[in-house]
Amino acid sequence: MKPPLLLIAVIAVFARTPNANAESASRPAIERPNILWIYLEDVSRWFGCYGDELAETPSIDRLSKSGVRFDRFYTCAGVCSAMRSGTVTGMMQTSIGAHQHRSHRNVKVGEYVDSHVLPNGIKTIPEYFRDAGYYTFNDGKDDYNFTWTKNELYDSFGKMNFQGNEWSGCPEGKPFFGQIQLKGGKDRPPFADDEKMARATAPVPPYYPNIPLVREEIAHHYDCIKWTDQQVGMIVDQLKEDALLDKTIVILLSDHGYKLHRDKQFLYEGGINMAFMVAGPGIADGQIRDDLVSSIDVGPTSLALAGIDIPEHVEGRHIFAQDYQPREFVVSARDRCDYTIEHIRAIVTPKYKYLRNFLTDRSFMQPSYKDPWPVSQELRRMMSAGEMNKTQSLFFGHEKPAEELYDLANDPNEVNNLLANPKFAGVLTQHRQHLANWMKETDDKGQYPESDAALLACLKRWRSRCVNPEYDRVRDLVDLGPEPKSKR
Repeated sequence: MKPPLLLIAVIAVFARTPNANAESASRPAIERPNILWIYLEDVSRWFGCYGDELAETPSIDRLSKSGVRFDRFYTCAGVCSAMRSGTVTGMMQTSIGAHQHRSHRNVKVGEYVDSHVLPNGIKTIPEYFRDAGYYTFNDGKDDYNFTWTKNELYDSFGKMNFQGNEWSGCPEGKPFFGQIQLKGGKDRPPFADDEKMARATAPVPPYYPNIPLVREEIAHHYDCIKWTDQQVGMIVDQLKEDALLDKTIVILLSDHGYKLHRDKQFLYEGGINMAFMVAGPGIADGQIRDDLVSSIDVGPTSLALAGIDIPEHVEGRHIFAQDYQPREFVVSARDRCDYTIEHIRAIVTPKYKYLRNFLTDRSFMQPSYKDPWPVSQELRRMMSAGEMNKTQSLFFGHEKPAEELYDLANDPNEVNNLLANPKFAGVLTQHRQHLANWMKETDDKGQYPESDAALLACLKRWRSRCVNPEYDRVRDLVDLGPEPKSKR
């Protein structure tokens, strides 16, 4: 959160040389290890191991030191359902039609049904584990934008946050693949006031106004991270108590950044450059990698670590493979979130980020589910009153550039758009070409209009909140009746 620290950290990242197979001490590899995903909800990577001096994260820091920490891990989306759809399949959500947030939930509106089945031959990562004889469980959340059946993916399904008995149903002698979902940034930490971060001292990045409501959100997130860290410690302690730690590869990751406006749902670093670490048998201790890794790599890597063949159609990579080649770039995508229609793509290379904003007819701060929050109302008031400075107005203003280009090493806050700088013309051309080629090669589904059924499903749920012009073509297709009092 503190620019000088971030700048030092980013420069250090670029100075290191990636080595996927660096030699170091590690627990011996075993056949058919347990694979455990610790999934953090809405958690930015404000951890001590990532250089944040204000964070209280001893458990996560110890986990990082006992395995490999990845500094350039990017989620395929900045919102949960799209990111989780990509991660659970090892495919970009844009390749499988799962890119629209909270879509394809089998909602029927008149004769229209918003549903979506995965393309032929594509299954989820848990299904591949079950096919290989693994016991599978998921405690807390799924949130996939396609039709799926719980019993086909999981042997058991529990509540969110660590309950203490997640793997207890696994038959003796059988390995497990599990996911423990922690509420993270959506939690209510059980701390007394004197255990919480002092709101007045919460650090505010330059793209947000330094006001009490913003400091409250940031300090609260630090409290959430502190509580999340304690839960991670509980999980590791339980694995030890059950004599499973030396048999389990632990993978910790976040789905996207915290809830403030320029982070969650958007594709700036705070929304998609997340924490990711892997520790367990066969994994080197104390390693730090700075190669570009995507969240779609988590699934195929997990399969490979368990000795399971990676299906040919999977777009993700095994990041510990002997023949591993670092990515030239990673991609992240933003599409509709709830009723707010948007279309943004990000290309991240080792030094730069390129953003393409396809819908320049609307601002970044178009109507969204965040509008009822007190902090949102104050930010909009400040916008209307002209109380935002130049840096804050980049996001909280009325203009949206068609393209953005940032030098991440020298501008980690992404506030100096290099688009018009002739020194970077070649870099811009290269990144434009990366995106154009990727969209064509993967048949990025975000370039096509949503179906009538999908838009009607949104209208049925959110009614008058659906103000984007894309809804106009379907408004009269079905009589939805009077608008209910509760729109959510």
